[in-house]
Amino acid sequence: MLIPIEQLVFLCIGFFIIATLYSSVGFGGGSSYLALLTLVLTSFFAIRSIALVCNLVVVSGSTYLYFKNSHAKLKDFLPFVLASIPLAYIGATFRLKESVFFIILGCSLILSALFLAVQTVEIDKSKKEVEDYPNYLSYVLGAGIGLLSGLVGIGGGIFLAPVLNHLRWNKAIKIAALASFFILVNSVSGLFGLITSDSLSLPWRETICLVIAVLLGGQLGIRISLKKLSANGIKRVTALLVFVVGIRVLLVNGLSLF
Repeated sequence: MLIPIEQLVFLCIGFFIIATLYSSVGFGGGSSYLALLTLVLTSFFAIRSIALVCNLVVVSGSTYLYFKNSHAKLKDFLPFVLASIPLAYIGATFRLKESVFFIILGCSLILSALFLAVQTVEIDKSKKEVEDYPNYLSYVLGAGIGLLSGLVGIGGGIFLAPVLNHLRWNKAIKIAALASFFILVNSVSGLFGLITSDSLSLPWRETICLVIAVLLGGQLGIRISLKKLSANGIKRVTALLVFVVGIRVLLVNGLSLF
């Protein structure tokens, strides 16, 4: 599968920018990778596969640095990932009809855009910074988001982080660390799901170029201080992009395939 060189260059630039911006706030960029890939690729197997691999590359470096700098503790993250790993694997093994895949993809992109937009709303400073919640909630959230991440090829952190910020599960930097780790394990699980269901499709030229782009962008982004970066502006622009492309996916790819 070869796409014109000018489109590949466009994708590489876009993926580099996305990786830089998303990694700086703990995400892998999967939703926006999917958004851009749907503009130039028609194979949804390739779209899912490339997005998962790029997610994995970005969040591997981010997760390492979060743990190295003591922003992450494995015992706090286990309930989320233990529930999400099998569900992400199961989701990735579903060989969805093309129309169903694009509808789920479009809806998930729109939801992720809304979640990002909501996350930029100023919180009430009078409320407690951290709230207490029952342990089972972590398993429920992990399982549900894990299944969705496997279905559409998104690591899931872009859904999980806004929910946890809204619930005031913990400090923002720890939520970012959890989102990064959550994306990592779900991307690995989803990748194995694609392999075992014979759904993995990685055109070598495109995959290599895009992996290099997100590797460079991810390493740059995670090294940008979270305190110095205006995450709200980034999220608003990204939310608009993902929302518009989500609508396009629904109207052009999803509904037209019935």
